[in-house]
Amino acid sequence: MGAEWQYQIRVYLTDEAADAARSGGGAPALRPLLDILEEHRATLVSQLDSFEGYVAEAEKEGPEEFPLYRWTKATLEDAEKRSKHEKAFAVRVAGQEIYAKEAADALEAALRPLVGGGPVTRMTRHDTNPANNLAVPAEHR
Repeated sequence: MGAEWQYQIRVYLTDEAADAARSGGGAPALRPLLDILEEHRATLVSQLDSFEGYVAEAEKEGPEEFPLYRWTKATLEDAEKRSKHEKAFAVRVAGQEIYAKEAADALEAALRPLVGGGPVTRMTRHDTNPANNLAVPAEHR
């Protein structure tokens, strides 16, 4: 039997929806998305806010203990990349950043009708299989 990978769904929102989501607002345009998330015991977490939190913690505790510090900081300092991550939101299920395939499948199926027709511009699915994840660029190691 192969490895049991864990998954994460990410949604990318319109500018207006991303601003509302990052401010914790319940804008009417977000209601269909928030209803689905509630049904799945899920929440949105801003990628940008997560990156900023990671960098702040690394700078407080000492960057040598944070293997992605240099890469994450460089991402935040790049205006184009920063703009991209302002609209990206990881979906946590029951407070977990990654979750079982069944939870990801159900969430993805429920969210799919919202993609391209409202606040969600696109959706991606990620897994914990190292072969499917970006390696830290040499200049940021």
